Amino acid sequence: MQITATSAELIQLGIALLLAGALSGLLAGIFGIGGGAVIVPVLYQALVYLGVDESVRMHVAVGTSLAIIVPTSLRSFFAHKRRGAVDMALFRSFLIPVPLGVIVASIVAASISGAALRGIFAAIALAVALKLILQRQGWQLGQDIPGNPSRAIIGGLIGFFSTLMGIGGGIITNTYMTLFGRPIHQAVATSSGVGVLISIPGVIGYVWAGWGNPLLPPFSLGFVNLIGVLVVIPASVLIAPLGVRIAHVLTRRQLELGFGIFLVVVAIRFAVSLL
Repeated sequence: MQITATSAELIQLGIALLLAGALSGLLAGIFGIGGGAVIVPVLYQALVYLGVDESVRMHVAVGTSLAIIVPTSLRSFFAHKRRGAVDMALFRSFLIPVPLGVIVASIVAASISGAALRGIFAAIALAVALKLILQRQGWQLGQDIPGNPSRAIIGGLIGFFSTLMGIGGGIITNTYMTLFGRPIHQAVATSSGVGVLISIPGVIGYVWAGWGNPLLPPFSLGFVNLIGVLVVIPASVLIAPLGVRIAHVLTRRQLELGFGIFLVVVAIRFAVSLL
């Protein structure tokens, strides 16, 4: 493929990717998310500058985002685990259903359109944001998270939708846990572990789904672009522990409002891209 970006544009994109990496690491630590909601649109714009074919542009952005989330989620998860904040029983119950959802999503990834992905994500993000910002005790679905089979089904859905969107699952996992009365700090910490369960098999799935596609940009393994990974990961991994420290200083309501406002911004961004 032909690269159409100028040197100045490439430098600007490099700076933007570094900033996106730092922001994604901060968000991973504070909210237990992998930062994909930030990374995907930045990577997508980078691929526009580089002249990557539109038919694979969104898929490469999502697959590369999942690869970037791997080390960020790992570092965030272990940092929260050292503080004893992770619900390990729930995490262990997700070990099979979440990756199964990821596998199904990887199979679907090659055929679903980028516009459909953005629309689904915008709708889910806005619904979750309204729940957090307009928090009411009566919105809880129960006093504790139910067992199987409903837990396994939810785990599979978290893995499925998160993989299609290129996110670490923190948005959905946080909402699921808080709807059943779990503290937001525990939800944040556990979500970082779910991000590990999603991102690792998700990367493998997106490599497989895009393998051999002639429209891929240079230095790509399937739908995962190695240049994007190498630029964003260092900044993301270095900043993640700072986000963890911030998360344990803020109150529950501050975390809820901050996370809700963040989701509103993301939902608007994706909705505008569909116009």
